[in-house]
Amino acid sequence: MEISSVNNNLVKETVKLQQKKYRTEKFLLEGYKSINEAFLSGIEIDYAFVLAKKADEYNFLGDKLILTTEQVLKKISTTDSAPDAVAVGFKKEFDKNILKSAKKVVLLENIKDTGNLGTILRTSVAFGADAVVLYGDSVDLYNPKTVRSSVGNLWKIPVFEIKDFNELKTVFKDYKRIATLPRSENYLKNYKPEFPCLVMFGSEADGLSDELINFSTGSIKIEMKETVESLNLSVSCAVVLYKLFL
Repeated sequence: MEISSVNNNLVKETVKLQQKKYRTEKFLLEGYKSINEAFLSGIEIDYAFVLAKKADEYNFLGDKLILTTEQVLKKISTTDSAPDAVAVGFKKEFDKNILKSAKKVVLLENIKDTGNLGTILRTSVAFGADAVVLYGDSVDLYNPKTVRSSVGNLWKIPVFEIKDFNELKTVFKDYKRIATLPRSENYLKNYKPEFPCLVMFGSEADGLSDELINFSTGSIKIEMKETVESLNLSVSCAVVLYKLFL
């Protein structure tokens, strides 16, 4: 199959996936690494627009391939420089019962930065987290920038959205719940985690809410020089998860 017109109906439908309101079931995958990682992780690919001269590299997609032009790829891509392929995949759903047996869970509250979220997902996989929970009003998990910055790791860890505090209390009532705070009596380097463990991070702008601080069973802070007030959220997550989970 070949499509070369930016006015093609399928091209127009694909462009809509750049907006969150249209990503109810499907989402965009941009570039070889993202598409290949998704495919290998069992993500169902609906179809993929591929630059004709690069088609051989995407033979693994079989009849999902649509040969196209740079002009079309620029139209459907969200990057400044269009990749040689853009695919449409179906979202992967995980069973929340996973949380009943999980030992190491990361909670992110009101995360607003798509790049941070993707990087934290990558970090969570690297340091052995069993699941990630997005609590409150967080950015869309399937935002193209989140997908790209997770570098294929979005498919390797269960991610759940929980918006209701009562549900959160029920799910994690038997967990040790650690609040990461800029002020705490417990330094990370001396902290001995108990499992199952929920490690909670707030947004860079506001930190953890009082609701979650009160819900915690303990707290930690990263020791650092007094001349630095705080770290980037994804960096903080990396430091904490490395120490607690590995």
